[in-house]
Amino acid sequence: MEIVAKILIAAVALEHLYILWMEMFAWETKGKEVFKAALPPEMFKPTKGLAANQGLYNGFLAAGLIWSFFIEDPKWQTNIALFFLGCVVVAGIYGAISATKKIFFVQALPAILAIAAVLLK
Repeated sequence: MEIVAKILIAAVALEHLYILWMEMFAWETKGKEVFKAALPPEMFKPTKGLAANQGLYNGFLAAGLIWSFFIEDPKWQTNIALFFLGCVVVAGIYGAISATKKIFFVQALPAILAIAAVLLK
């Protein structure tokens, strides 16, 4: 189960690196495709700065999850991974409520599965 947990943590981290890229550097192209149901097309240009800020926070989530791989103490490694996965779950639930329900399945659910795997290892 430890390998499954690490794979799921890595997948969530990679997803958040992708979100960082999309929100910080491709908001008016890829972001427009991804969030077309949540935001009218004319709003992408004026919200570019806000999206970049969100992207930075997603990068912090990815950094925390990646950091957990380098912690040698097993208890601290678990605690740090659970903390950042919990942050991802909260962000995913909030995004599902405030933007589009799809965010729950794309962001929160993978983190919930990773939390389950970490707790079962």
